Amino acid sequence: MKNIPRVYLGEVLESGMQIPASRDIVHYLKHVMRRDEFLGFGAGKEFKANLTYDGNFIIIGNETEHKDPANGITLMFAPIKRTDDLLNMATQMGVRAFQPVITERTVAQHINWDRMKKIIIEAAEQSNRNSIPQILPEVKFNELDLSKIVFADERVVYGAKVTETIKNANTIFIGPEGGFSDSEFKALDASGAKGIGLGKTILRAELAAAIAVGRIVL
Repeated sequence: MKNIPRVYLGEVLESGMQIPASRDIVHYLKHVMRRDEFLGFGAGKEFKANLTYDGNFIIIGNETEHKDPANGITLMFAPIKRTDDLLNMATQMGVRAFQPVITERTVAQHINWDRMKKIIIEAAEQSNRNSIPQILPEVKFNELDLSKIVFADERVVYGAKVTETIKNANTIFIGPEGGFSDSEFKALDASGAKGIGLGKTILRAELAAAIAVGRIVL
């Protein structure tokens, strides 16, 4: 159904439902896209839908055959100045959930998470997903169980030997601007966490996140 608008409608959707239409959705459909028919999605499902003539309600039609392309990866990351770009790209990559982690070098500790939620919804609408990634509450580095995670290891730039792909991993950790501290690397190494290489150059955190997700083979 190419070129048909896609709109996130929430986590409880069934054929035959009639739900109130928000002002933002009405404006988008009537004044931007100039149409009443669209695809509504949420909780992994996609439905044909249409706006009523008066613009007050949305009628949920039949479920489509489109399968959710999202994966089961949780992306752990230290909030950065461009957290919006990181979340946008990782949502497009199919990430299931985001886990913000406060590390020693985290500098962006006052993120507007409501705004971030709007960004990932827009990214999901545009990238043909049927689901919205969950943003989990912030945690501190020393509160994590590091034993089963994969982390982007920037030490490869300086000659460290690590793998380039990891199979059957579902959690990847991206460090902050400035990288993990020495004590954090010691904790990662001691826990048995697996480092993954992202190339021979230093990457911005938002780009590193997208590349790291692509290196995991589920």
